Amino acid sequence: MIGARNVKPSTDGKRKTRNDMILAAVLLLVAAASFLLWHFSRAEGESVTVKVGGTETAVYPLSEDREVEIIGGEDNEYRNVVVIRDGKVSVSEANCPDGICVKTRSASRAGESIVCLPHKLVIEVTGEKSEPGLDMTA
Repeated sequence: MIGARNVKPSTDGKRKTRNDMILAAVLLLVAAASFLLWHFSRAEGESVTVKVGGTETAVYPLSEDREVEIIGGEDNEYRNVVVIRDGKVSVSEANCPDGICVKTRSASRAGESIVCLPHKLVIEVTGEKSEPGLDMTA
């Protein structure tokens, strides 16, 4: 045969696939470790700050169970029911069209928030911010 050559199959494709799998596994482990470090380093919340239209209207401690009705709007047409129970805050009722604030999971750590955009309501968990790193005050 003219022009026929004896060509060996390349193992480069297998090596690239194996290296890609190793890289993906390392990236996945780094992402999981970063998430766990971030999740467990956040401080527990101490209080809940309620803001309506950007103005702080109330502050409640997370340690005391309570249910608060928040009425707002020009004609008091906006209604949200905020529940603080077992150190967590959530919205149990709202008359907004989408109800995303009611579907949002409970918040308990400093920096977490629940937002109702149609009612311009922001419920933020506040508390002592933890500094990342080691505690060297022993």
